[in-house]
Amino acid sequence: MRTSLLDLLACPTCRIEAPLALTATAAEDGDVIAGELRCRNCNAVFPIRDGVPRIVREEENYCENFGYQWTRWKNLQIDRLGHHDISEERFFANSPWTREWLKGKLILDAGCGAGRFSDIAAKYGARVVSCDISAAIDACRETTRVHGDLTNQFQASIYDLPFKRHVFDGLFCYGVIQHTPDPAKTMRTLPQFLKPGAPLAYDFYEKTGWDELGVVKYRLRRFTPDLTTEQNLRLAHALTAAFFPLGATLSRLPFLRVLTGVLPIAVVHDKRLSLKQEYLWSLLDTFDWYGPRYEIRQNHRQVVRLLEELGLADVKGRWGVATARAPEQATNGVSETA
Repeated sequence: MRTSLLDLLACPTCRIEAPLALTATAAEDGDVIAGELRCRNCNAVFPIRDGVPRIVREEENYCENFGYQWTRWKNLQIDRLGHHDISEERFFANSPWTREWLKGKLILDAGCGAGRFSDIAAKYGARVVSCDISAAIDACRETTRVHGDLTNQFQASIYDLPFKRHVFDGLFCYGVIQHTPDPAKTMRTLPQFLKPGAPLAYDFYEKTGWDELGVVKYRLRRFTPDLTTEQNLRLAHALTAAFFPLGATLSRLPFLRVLTGVLPIAVVHDKRLSLKQEYLWSLLDTFDWYGPRYEIRQNHRQVVRLLEELGLADVKGRWGVATARAPEQATNGVSETA
């Protein structure tokens, strides 16, 4: 943890915006590798291990599968390591900002996984604070280390982020909302951390009629969230090995591509990927299908209404995506929604 972040922090336990006391037992060039943060008001203590403040309690971590998958496949979706621009394309397609705007901005990545989008924001000069509830945060620290002090990590729940209100120039939450226990609460919680007028971007699984095609998937999901990580991994391996050849064939035929939705795997097809990469992405996404405790899809029109009810400005939505801006003046409606 960079000592320069101390001014941003607040205790998530008592929610008093008093400075947290830092005790460092190991540090390198302003990066605290080991130590603790202590609330001066309620005395809550948060350890710092391997350079990451750990703000999450064991019982809060309902995302063991994500910690496992992003440790196992931490490099797979990082553009510069896979020699493609898939993450960058999605990052900007789903956000209200430009590459030029990001430089020097303080950006919150809420639910960073292995850091595929944190890496893109830092690439364009943003100072990124990446948060994840799971052990994936350690993969994020490793994959984004190349950006030096532009990237910082916290292991924390979206519902208990250790930051003051109104401090970030922008935030995004990609691939996360549907996997939280209360998506509406998730979307209401985050805007309080934005500066007046700052933009946010959400993406999520859209609720559509096409979901009914995945009848096998959803029958399997009746019990797969209760399986161990190892059991879900074996299931994903078996299903991907069995159905990827058919899925890869169908995905290359425009009039039959829709039939991949019937298969019990997540078929990934992109011309920027090699066939081996497509297989590994399909394996990863299949594991990602079956392991999560929660998969709660959203209707983008309802998401737009939710953000408008919060008092956010310039709210826009489309299939699987919503963007907005904090009001130009901080209001109680945004700051008290957590």
